[in-house]
Amino acid sequence: MKVYLDSVVIIYYLDHVGSLQARAANRLAALKEAGDEIVVSDLVRMECRVHPIRTGDNVRLTRFDGFFAHPDVQTAPITTAVFDRATQIRATHGYKTMDSINLAAAVEGGCDVFLTNDAQLSGFSDFTVEILS
Repeated sequence: MKVYLDSVVIIYYLDHVGSLQARAANRLAALKEAGDEIVVSDLVRMECRVHPIRTGDNVRLTRFDGFFAHPDVQTAPITTAVFDRATQIRATHGYKTMDSINLAAAVEGGCDVFLTNDAQLSGFSDFTVEILS
């Protein structure tokens, strides 16, 4: 199974302490145990890297960069087809632009699940939207 990770899941996993970090770590461990494929896009990578760059925190930036460089993490390309699908998603569902692009990248990337903590996206029906619990 291919699972697209929303940026918030990675941020919880790498940059938080407490229950959100534990939930993200447990879910990612379960994905690995099941042999599922982790998929992101360069948009997710960008969203995760903004704050460490803004604050000049090279330790945190290195942590994120290491995650994205891991051989088990695939990158779904953001193509014209992704933007066309994102336009349709945004027009149909009214989601924010970034959410629409992420959902479209997951669809076009052949993902089976979109893992997020944004319950507003649960109404998307092209595949399973799993809310991190």
